[in-house]
Amino acid sequence: STAHDRAQLAVRVTPNARKSEFAGWTADEKGRPVLLVKLSAPPVDGKANTELIRFLAEALDCPKGQVTLLRGTSSRQKTVELPAVAMEGLPK
Repeated sequence: STAHDRAQLAVRVTPNARKSEFAGWTADEKGRPVLLVKLSAPPVDGKANTELIRFLAEALDCPKGQVTLLRGTSSRQKTVELPAVAMEGLPK
């Protein structure tokens, strides 16, 4: 796949939630959209990252291998890369 088929998404996660779900949108300091995601996993041993990828892949109906964590491994603010077509499945 070529780069233009991929899109980057800024995500802010809240671990230890009751269930994994979308929690709306916010904006970063530059006014760019940031997706809020609650995760049912704790922020230890990469569990939240694994759950984020699983949740996004399932919610957006794309293979887990197509969802890549680019930045923010140990941060609540993360950048993921995913198929551009999958972005259409995000909450409005």
